[in-house]
Parts: sequence; structure tokens; C-alpha cells
Amino acid sequence: MVGALVRSAFLVDAVYTGSAREYGITQQQGQLLCVLMARPYGMGELGTALGLAKSSLTGLVDRTERNGLVRRMSDPQDTRAVRVTLTPRGRKLVDEFYAETCRRIDELAAGLDATERDTLAGLLGRVVVDNKVPMVFLDTDEGVADHRD
Repeated sequence: MVGALVRSAFLVDAVYTGSAREYGITQQQGQLLCVLMARPYGMGELGTALGLAKSSLTGLVDRTERNGLVRRMSDPQDTRAVRVTLTPRGRKLVDEFYAETCRRIDELAAGLDATERDTLAGLLGRVVVDNKVPMVFLDTDEGVADHRD
């Protein structure tokens, strides 16, 4: 089981990295944009969701902001804090990146029948929930539009 989970993580990571490269972004920028699909996040929330230290997150947001994909805005509840949100260009790019990455990851299980796919999804979903993995990629069954502000 350990080998299969580790190898599958590498497989998904390779697909994600390749997809990001084709869209002219890094894998980390792709993760940031996918998290922001749901709503704007504060820097602390982003750090937790992405598992990044403050300095690493600041650099990632800075680079992504310079590319015109995200912007910082004042937090209405705390004037000392900022929230990071997608720009229109970032929204367009992440919508395309997300759809293409989902398509490619879905193809990884093309050899499984519907019952096997459902079983795999259910078991992996339990592992993710049991380990409190933050949402860094929307569930395609939930629909992107449901997560927008």
C-alpha cells in the first residue's frame, strides 16, 4: 500500500507539474491559483492550506502578483491584514488550467471501470478526510461555480 500511495502521489504530481508548465506557471503557482478559485484568502490561511512558511508564501504571492494573476486587497475585518484574490487574468488562466489538469488526472484511471473508479475515489477520499488534508484543488463533483464569491 505504501508504495502504491507514494507512486500515485508522484504520478499526480508529474501531471500537475506538466500541466502548470504548459500554462506558463510553476506547480506552486498552480496550487495557489486553485486554492483561490474558491474565494480570497488571508496570508495565514494560504500558508496553512499550502503548507508554506510565511517567507516562502510571500515570495510565491509576490511572483504570482508580478505575473498579473493575483492581487492583494485590504481585509475588511482587519485593516492590518491583506487578502489575496484572483485577477480577471488569473481567473481565466486558472479556469483553463483546472479543467485541463482535471482531464489529465481523470485519464490516469482510464483503465478502471465505473465501480472501480468509485471505490478508488471513496477510499482515497477517506484517507484525505481522515488526515485533514486542506482543500488545495476543488472536487470536480462539487463544481467550480459553487465555490466562487
